Amino acid sequence: MPEIRKLEDGPYGGDIIALGDEIIGETIDAPQLASGKLSAVRLYDAAVAQTAHALTQSSLWLPAQPMPLELKTAALGVVGSRGYVHRDITGAAPRGPFDKIPPSPAAAYPALWNHNFRMETRIICEPDSQLQVRRGMEDKAATIWATASRAHLSLDFSYNSNSLCVAITERPSIGGRAWPNVQFPDARFDYAFALWGNSALGILMHWWHASLQDAGRGAVSISAAESLPILDLRALTDVQLAAAHAIFDEFRALEFMPAYLADADPNRALLDRRVICDLLGFHESIYRGARLLAQKWCAEPSVTGGKSRPKGVEFVA
Repeated sequence: MPEIRKLEDGPYGGDIIALGDEIIGETIDAPQLASGKLSAVRLYDAAVAQTAHALTQSSLWLPAQPMPLELKTAALGVVGSRGYVHRDITGAAPRGPFDKIPPSPAAAYPALWNHNFRMETRIICEPDSQLQVRRGMEDKAATIWATASRAHLSLDFSYNSNSLCVAITERPSIGGRAWPNVQFPDARFDYAFALWGNSALGILMHWWHASLQDAGRGAVSISAAESLPILDLRALTDVQLAAAHAIFDEFRALEFMPAYLADADPNRALLDRRVICDLLGFHESIYRGARLLAQKWCAEPSVTGGKSRPKGVEFVA
């Protein structure tokens, strides 16, 4: 029996399954992850999974790219730390020290809590709530507030309606059910994390790490967020971190389409170019490979969830 192409073999896809002259699918040899999660399921194009796997191993190996390049990645929990689960913030007393109330411009304890796809199209998002300290729980509230930060990670990412994988708040905020906050030892990491997380490569890592039980949606639990592979921000030089800040400022006012249209979004394409070429220093050909990857990823049924592409929305190279 011939050997089946493996997940680790690079972005060449799986072996074709044919019924006569009709191609009905492909097969790939993929390991089960230590977490018990199956690593390559519900795939249309196995090359997407092969690129994602390579990235978890600090290799950037894009479709139609003959050899991998080094790109250091690490678990989010190694580079930074995530905030509290929402039940520890507003859960029934004595667990949670806060009540969640409507937002205020002068909030002492702002929070980014729920998804609102209409309001979350720019990297900088406004807190949608504020927290009020419960009587007698001031000390516990202070402990939780000490973890407030500007960076927030999307846990329940609806690829066919949400635009952002990472959001930044102007002021440090607490993250809620949908947007737990992420702390880094260097405040400059916030900018690079936001750029990476919303690029085609960062979104790919969220999809690869997430549970894909619901069509068009990737769910990551707050505990699983700690093992989410991200760009190893510790490996960036001072020059790169300064470049990340400048690139971030360029994107402050730019809006993104929903993630499932990443291949057709001119602002997402520009972000990919800035991240791959200007921040990470790769050649233009690597950017083109990333755009092909985006096109492949946007064709995955687990990404579209059966949602049709709007008329006139076409691939942006």
